[in-house]
Amino acid sequence: MRYRSVVLKVLSGAIVFGAWEIAGRIPVSYAFPTFLESMSALLSLTLDGTIFTAYAETLRPLVVGVIISAFLGIGLGLWIGLSARFDWLFSPIFVVMQSAPLAALIPLLVMAYGIGLTSKVFVVCIMAMPVIVLNTAGAVRNTPAPIKEMGRAFLGSDLDIIMKIVVPAASPIIFSGLRLGISAGFIGAILSELKITPTGVGDIITYSRSIADYPSMYAAIFSIILLAVLFLNLLEKVEDVLFKGNNRGYASD
Repeated sequence: MRYRSVVLKVLSGAIVFGAWEIAGRIPVSYAFPTFLESMSALLSLTLDGTIFTAYAETLRPLVVGVIISAFLGIGLGLWIGLSARFDWLFSPIFVVMQSAPLAALIPLLVMAYGIGLTSKVFVVCIMAMPVIVLNTAGAVRNTPAPIKEMGRAFLGSDLDIIMKIVVPAASPIIFSGLRLGISAGFIGAILSELKITPTGVGDIITYSRSIADYPSMYAAIFSIILLAVLFLNLLEKVEDVLFKGNNRGYASD
């Protein structure tokens, strides 16, 4: 049972990569390489340093945008969840942000902030922050009232109730929102590189597609997915350390 989740993840990966290899060998399309061809291209990109140079560029807006989204998103989510007036005033903004077509907003961001780092950070924030805010607000809003009343009965201050009762009780859903926000942030970072300026990993994807080097294109896409999975697993470990005894489990366990 201890290694059940690891075995299931390995088995799931083997099924997906096996299906990828078979689909590439059929082939389903001339533009769809096999898994082994894509991994060979990824190895070449790694050995010549291309992938590291690309990620040095891609991670700048991603890291800045995710940090801003995490701090502001959790802070705003707490405030929205604790205040009915603030909820009424700001929740619709983040609902609209979450449902807005980002591809249509990117030209407006470019007109306002240019094609540099600022526009890309905004794209990451627009993708990541609504998810974090709405998940945090929902978790705080649904904290059981009897627990909060018990804290007041023991003469806990408002800050004590928030930090020692509300936040720990809401932490699983808050961290779920962070995981979803980080996933959305990765999408935003790559989308900004494809739609604003072809830099970083987005440049590898665009250039490889233009010269029909499809193994390199799929290798770059695979590397993004791999890095996102590593980030999400790291966040799970952080949650386990910060909130021991309050982990309600994951679907993958």
